[in-house]
Amino acid sequence: MNLKNMSNKAIASEVGERIEQLRLEQNLTQQQLADEIGLSRVSYRKLVSGSGKFENIIAVLRVLNQLDLFQNFMPDNSFSPMQQLKMQGKKRQRASTKKAAKPQNKNKHKDAVNDPELDW
Repeated sequence: MNLKNMSNKAIASEVGERIEQLRLEQNLTQQQLADEIGLSRVSYRKLVSGSGKFENIIAVLRVLNQLDLFQNFMPDNSFSPMQQLKMQGKKRQRASTKKAAKPQNKNKHKDAVNDPELDW
């Protein structure tokens, strides 16, 4: 499956299908699973069709004993050793902004007139 070529809705539907497969493997009805997480069966159906809240997906995976799937989904990433040295124990709290490039001087002739190196 090539996720880059799929729409967000298609990926959400794929997640829902996989949740359904996990539910069936554990021999649970939709109603049983919905009751376990505090949803109606209709809300559960929306979840597996790709319209569910992320928090409810987590609840379903918790009930299905599959919460460890998030470890693969969002693995712990640490900064590179060089980045850690630069930070020197400080916890990074925000991303840096890109600095705007200096605007090119549109009137180069004006600078040439004021340049003391040019003596004509």
